Amino acid sequence: MWILFILKSLKVLCGIGWNIKGIENIPKTPFVMAANHQSPWESFFLQTLFIPTSSIMKREILIIPFFGWAISRLKPISINRKLKIESLKRVIVDGGQRIREGYAVLVFPEGTRKSPEDGIGRFGNSCGVLASNEAVPIIPICHNSGKYWVNKSFKKNSGDINIVIGKPIIGSDPKKLTEEARSWIEKAYSEIN
Repeated sequence: MWILFILKSLKVLCGIGWNIKGIENIPKTPFVMAANHQSPWESFFLQTLFIPTSSIMKREILIIPFFGWAISRLKPISINRKLKIESLKRVIVDGGQRIREGYAVLVFPEGTRKSPEDGIGRFGNSCGVLASNEAVPIIPICHNSGKYWVNKSFKKNSGDINIVIGKPIIGSDPKKLTEEARSWIEKAYSEIN
């Protein structure tokens, strides 16, 4: 409810709406959601596509008074991005547990937010490893939110964010799954941008 309140407030106050294609590709059972990362907007919005969803986020976010405490109730997977191997292990172990508990797991494989003009960055393998270990699909998601909610800025541009949800990607080879998700997102981004 809180996330929907934020999104609707942005729509009314800042004129940021959204168009979504491919919603029928969201499964009714747990999966790994892999999306490009440009702004805080998708961190909120993507959690509304499947309930419950567990997000991977920086540990520091959870200590922010009120906001971080509220986010912690959504059972995120907190990581220390400086410790890459430890973080990957945590995503695999905790993410697997969340999937077995019925959650979708939201992964931003680029790791950090990218500027819209930079396109799609390199992907870490966590989405592929998690999906292959748990025998669940990756659902690739592409958007252009950074054009409207400018990262690291108070600036908001009115307009409609385009979101495209791809068909499930299934397989047992983590690197191939990750590369297939990245290729799909890169192609979709070139079409919506």
